[in-house]
Amino acid sequence: MSETATPVAMVNVQVDGEWKQFPKGTRLIEACMKSGKYIPHYCYHPKLSTPGNCRMCLVETGRPKMTPDRQPVLGADGRPEIAWGPKPEISCAAEVAEGMGVRTSSPLVEECRKGVMEFLLINHPLDCPICDQAGECRLQEFSVEFGKGESRFREEKVKKPKRVDIGERIVLDDERCIMCSRCIRFMQEVAHDDVLGFLNRGSHTTLSVYPGKRLDNNYSLNTVDICPVGALTSKDFRFKMRVWFLKETQTIDVSCGTGCNIVIGSRENIVYRITPRENDEVNSCWMPDSHRMNFHYLHSDERLVSPVVKDEEVPAKWPRAIAAAAQQLQGRDPAKTAMIASARMTNEELFLARRLASALKIENFDVLPRPQKGDGFLISDDGNPNTSGAKLLGLATGKLSEIARRVESGEITALIVLGEDAVDCGISEGALKKLEVLVFAGILANKTTPFASVVLPTSAWAEKRGTMINIKGRIQRLNQAIQPPGQARDDWEVLRDLVQAVGGSNGVYSIEEIFKVMASEVPALQGLTISRIGDLGVQLPV
Repeated sequence: MSETATPVAMVNVQVDGEWKQFPKGTRLIEACMKSGKYIPHYCYHPKLSTPGNCRMCLVETGRPKMTPDRQPVLGADGRPEIAWGPKPEISCAAEVAEGMGVRTSSPLVEECRKGVMEFLLINHPLDCPICDQAGECRLQEFSVEFGKGESRFREEKVKKPKRVDIGERIVLDDERCIMCSRCIRFMQEVAHDDVLGFLNRGSHTTLSVYPGKRLDNNYSLNTVDICPVGALTSKDFRFKMRVWFLKETQTIDVSCGTGCNIVIGSRENIVYRITPRENDEVNSCWMPDSHRMNFHYLHSDERLVSPVVKDEEVPAKWPRAIAAAAQQLQGRDPAKTAMIASARMTNEELFLARRLASALKIENFDVLPRPQKGDGFLISDDGNPNTSGAKLLGLATGKLSEIARRVESGEITALIVLGEDAVDCGISEGALKKLEVLVFAGILANKTTPFASVVLPTSAWAEKRGTMINIKGRIQRLNQAIQPPGQARDDWEVLRDLVQAVGGSNGVYSIEEIFKVMASEVPALQGLTISRIGDLGVQLPV
């Protein structure tokens, strides 16, 4: 007998004159947001506890008028009449209650917000033109929308520490801090590394790390994301680019099997930063620093930018490189040919790699596993982002050690390497040198490329589209943020051309078309399309 979930009790709340229902226990600010009424706030964050210390989210509230026998007084519409409170209440710390009334933009509320903004700006420096937060600063936005437009403060502003190095990746400007405590609560409640706190009192309060400690946690950059002002900034992104110039691309992280949802900020084909994107089924609002910093190699001088055919003109043209690879691979003994693919490839690329193996009648193929020690939070025990996809599509066979042994012994004389370094797979450089055929496709020069008979430059993860399946079986979309360098091409295009060249089959001409063919052959993907996967992914049946 299956268990049924206990139904959530609903309460009736009047929001700006309209009655609505919300689950019991909902925070009032969230109820207002769901009603389409934006409530300005600083200290409130949906994933953190509520300190109620910024006072920006003040609203008018009321409770039902009661008769002497404690029954609500009903109006002509049959709804309770509201007895409004004499003073406003912070909506982040209050929960909805039956018959509650709330006014989100009354004259009293608007005047209170102007007063709060005036206090917050008393000691705040007027350095918006040089502040990295400009363009995404809540203080800027709210001062325009909810502030007075002028300050009555004529005294000297309190000076506080600036450009304080508090961690490996973080710089603190205490003058800009508005004491919202988001960073403190994140480090306590999410990162579980209690290193931040407030010192002193009143206008002289400052944010600081505890004596003898530093903000070096691998989740420290999340404090930059949630800081509503420019108090905490990233050393890596600081002064690199104005945020309003950045093109934002929603995609996924490929640093491990978690598949954190992210936003890539790029301009003129350069990635400047990566920030987490909210997905409660995968990473909530957070991501590790090590993963968000894992993009600089995209612009490395070691990137492969042109096809190469050994002992021929450099660089080679793509048709010649594909033809040379096909010519070298065709007609060989399949038992003496092997393929090493990568669980960093997309499902579409793995699907075509499997077709290439079939066209060459190869049975010796596998992917390189990357077991690692996770952190119990967002860093997975699997260092590959698409091991689940490699298993689903039949590329993960467990034959890698056997392939490496047979290459070393000379039993395998032709090798295809896709997106990996064969040396990392247990094959020595001496054995690679003795191979009759070595076709390599990848993004960076490595220990394998000097011995390759054909080198095919491909696109990195931020330069292509496709899908991946994380360790929990959730299929997610990878989206293109920038263009690949030089003559580098999408892996699926290279693999498609190789399959056509060695097998003479009809080609596919878009990533959507590949997914459609793949979904028709793989039961777990049937009924799905790339568009149906959406921005947050789809959980596949176990």
